[in-house]
Order: sequence, then C-alpha cells, then structure tokens
Amino acid sequence: MHLDEQWALAPSVALRPEPFGALAYHFGNRKLIFLKRPELVAVVRALGEADDVRAALVAAGVPEAGWPSYLAALEGLAASDMIRARQEVAA
Repeated sequence: MHLDEQWALAPSVALRPEPFGALAYHFGNRKLIFLKRPELVAVVRALGEADDVRAALVAAGVPEAGWPSYLAALEGLAASDMIRARQEVAA
C-alpha cells in the first residue's frame, strides 16, 4: 500500500459504529474485523472520497509520524478484502 494509491471500502462491507471504533463485516466472506481506533475508522471512511491514502490520513487528522502503523492496518484490511483498490470497486 502506498500513500498515492486510491482505495475504498469494499461494496459488500458494512461498518457499524462502536464505542471503541467500529465493527467491519464483509457480507461476502463473512469476516468480522474490529477496528479498535476511531481514527482508523475515520481513515477507512475517508478513503472512498479522498484523492489518495495520504489525503485520507490527513482528513482523519492522523499525524504523519503515525502513518506507517495506519498503512500496516490498511494493508491488513486489504488482505481481508475489507477495502479494495478504487478501480476494483468501480468495476
């Protein structure tokens, strides 16, 4: 995952707000993932409308020093098909 890539929430994924952040549920593969930081939820929600990952991180107010850990979290979400490259979402 690179800062200049475009990603979005997969169409078959729903986010349910929780006090700790959110639950992400994939209706296709039935995976359930706990997003344990509200800031990560904000990044995931911003991905679909932001120009790229960098813009989503900025929009969510994530300090640049924390970007590597958020990129790792986003890579995990991509590996679970919770988020997809934006051209795959549009297809």
